[in-house]
Amino acid sequence: MALSDLLYPDNPKRRQELIHLHQELLDCMSTNFRATNELARVLNEHLGCTITHIQLRESSTVKENCDIMIQAMSEIQHQVQKIDSDMKEKLEPVLYQKLYDIKEPELEKIAIAHKVFSVVLGEATSTAAMVAIKLLSSNLMTLTVCKLVSLLAQIGASVLGGISITVLGLGIEMILHAILGAVERNQLLTAVRSYEKHLAEFKAASEKYQCAIREVTSLVRQQVQ
Repeated sequence: MALSDLLYPDNPKRRQELIHLHQELLDCMSTNFRATNELARVLNEHLGCTITHIQLRESSTVKENCDIMIQAMSEIQHQVQKIDSDMKEKLEPVLYQKLYDIKEPELEKIAIAHKVFSVVLGEATSTAAMVAIKLLSSNLMTLTVCKLVSLLAQIGASVLGGISITVLGLGIEMILHAILGAVERNQLLTAVRSYEKHLAEFKAASEKYQCAIREVTSLVRQQVQ
């Protein structure tokens, strides 16, 4: 048993708590990576986008992985904005406004979008128009992405940012950095509190983000069937 554990008997418990929280963060990030790749696949396949597939890097830090996610989500936002610009450029102002009018029937919006994509893509399916409408006419995806990007940036800039994604090295790395038990205890307390605060917000925002993507991808599957 380390001297610090004798001086501060709650340290081993806090290490385990920290590792558990870190695993929760890792699981949440992994799910977000998969959801982002699924949305990218749909956009690439049906809307002619070229969004890069992303992969969680376990040899990198939390911040580096947050940056990968932020870059991918920013690329998706850019593509959605481009789709919006194409719509605005090629539609009469009245028709363009209908895309964002919550009172307009969704089928009519899809028909309007289909006309644009038939011009932009040369040949477009109703699925392409449906995906575009789901992304454009609902603020859910836009607001959710912005919220998640903000939280990822906060996590990357926090005490968590420099910690390796690999769970195995987490406790060891922190112990090696602690010369005195008091220092280690403070580090553990700071890290645990930081994880708890950020993880609660991150999980809630991630669930909304994943739900929004599932709504789009499930409709795509229904259209294909």
